[in-house]
Amino acid sequence: MEDVEELIVRDSNGAILKEGDSVTVIKDLKVRGSSGVIKRGTMVKNIRLTDDAAEVEGKVEKSVMVLRTEFLKKA
Repeated sequence: MEDVEELIVRDSNGAILKEGDSVTVIKDLKVRGSSGVIKRGTMVKNIRLTDDAAEVEGKVEKSVMVLRTEFLKKA
């Protein structure tokens, strides 16, 4: 019987995010290693949690990206 700490992931407003939630980007974000930009208001559906409470994975424009939770809000 191990004590497993559950990771609590929160968005920019403090709402708890869970696996499979949808989030909205609250600020234009430059994509590292590319000239692309993720525009404010972009919906990211079916997010996956990572080992880091400050990051989630989601599919944006047909590619999987790691996004910082400080720039997301729960949809």
